[in-house]
Parts: sequence; C-alpha cells; structure tokens
Amino acid sequence: MPRIPLWQVDAFTDRPFAGNPAAVVWLDADADPAWMQHVAAEMNLAETAFVQKRPDGDYHLRWFTPAVEVDLCGHATLASAHALWTSGTVPPDPLRFHTRSGVLTCARNGDLIELDFPATPVVDVPTETMVLEGLGVSIGQFGRSKFDVVVRLDSDAAVRAVRPDYNKLGAVKARGVIVTATSDDQKYDFVSRFFGPQVGIDEDPVTGSAHCALAPYWSSKLGKKEMTGYQASSRGGVVRVRLLGDRIILGGQAVTVLEGALV
Repeated sequence: MPRIPLWQVDAFTDRPFAGNPAAVVWLDADADPAWMQHVAAEMNLAETAFVQKRPDGDYHLRWFTPAVEVDLCGHATLASAHALWTSGTVPPDPLRFHTRSGVLTCARNGDLIELDFPATPVVDVPTETMVLEGLGVSIGQFGRSKFDVVVRLDSDAAVRAVRPDYNKLGAVKARGVIVTATSDDQKYDFVSRFFGPQVGIDEDPVTGSAHCALAPYWSSKLGKKEMTGYQASSRGGVVRVRLLGDRIILGGQAVTVLEGALV
C-alpha cells in the first residue's frame, strides 16, 4: 500500500502549539473527494489541505474542514507552502496554487511567508438579532463579506469576553461570524475571533481568509494599507496584512510539529 506524505503545521505563529494547526497531504495522483473528506474528518483540524503537482509545474490545492470542502483558507495555504519547502518536497521557489478561489501565490519575504489572496470587502448591513444572541452581546456594528458576518464590538476586552452559543450561530446563513475591535496592544492594529459552527469549526484559532475582509474593513477605519492583526483565540496568532488594490497580502510564520504518512 502506498504511503502518502502528511505534515501537521502550526500556522501564523513562530512557536509550536500556537497559531492554527493544519494538516497537509501530498498527492502523487488524483484522489476521490469523498476520501479527502474522510481524511479531513480523521485529522479533525480546522482544515486539511491536499496538494498535487500539475503538468505545468503549478500545484492544485484543496481545503477540507472535518465537515465540508471550503472555497478559501489562509492558514492551510501558508501551512502547505511551509511544509513543502521545509521538507524539500518542492524547490524553494514561489508557489502557484490553483484553487476554488483562483490562483493563489506564496512567496518568502524574510521570516514571513506571504500569500496573495483576493480581498473580500465588507458592506454594512442591518443588525442581525440572531447573531447578537449567538454571541451573547447586546450591540455591535454589522457588516457582511462574501463569506462571513462581521461584527465590530466596542473594545478589545469585549472581543475576548465573547462566549458564543454555537447552536444559535450555527443557524446563521454565512460561512462564519467574525467579531473584531481595535487592539489595546500597540503591537497590533486590531483583534478578532472567528466562529464557524456552520462548517464544523466552533472557533477557528487563526483565520487567514477572514483577514481578506478585516484588512479592507480596518483600512477604511484606520487609514492604513499595512496592518497587523491578532486573532485572540486560546492559541492566538498574528496575521500581517497589506492591501494591493483588490488583493490582500497575508503574511505569517509557521512551524512543523508532525511528519508522517497516511497508510
């Protein structure tokens, strides 16, 4: 039986057991999507990424939560680039991943891996009572991006204090719910948390794709093109963002914590 290379990588962190863990699977041949979903459920991480080389030298990339395939994932893309480069599986050149959200590139910039992702701007929407009840808060400023509900709270402390009702949030018609506020820590411009029971992830530790919405949102509020976000989950993680028109550069570090094979 062939052994299929597998790595577990903590993304958007410079130390193990922090940031957001993702599994990365290297495929030498096409795989059944149902099998990929089973593997992702077995890994039981926010996302499992599957990478396969294309004839043109680029790479296919797909992401699965334990429950569904998703259209966009930042931390598992960063984890894939880190795993493939550090293991010597691919040359240390910029990577072009063909995904359900188009072609995404990854390149090194000093200590950072930078991901070129599409922006998903936020538009204001009326208050959604179900979301407030699910978050256990009484007030917030509401918006929606292509994927998520975005709720701005009045303080860093309010974001950290949220204790969601996941059953109620799971009924919200969106991929997930982001809560955010300006940061009390001068190292960061804003803080956030991400809840996605709709896709099988109660709270995601660090959500790169959420920053495709948070970057343009906070840029309009703070008047900055380059910012640093802190995702205030129990593991915590740092995402650097830079706006380039309708694209967002997401920067972060990663650490491999496990190497093995599916048998």
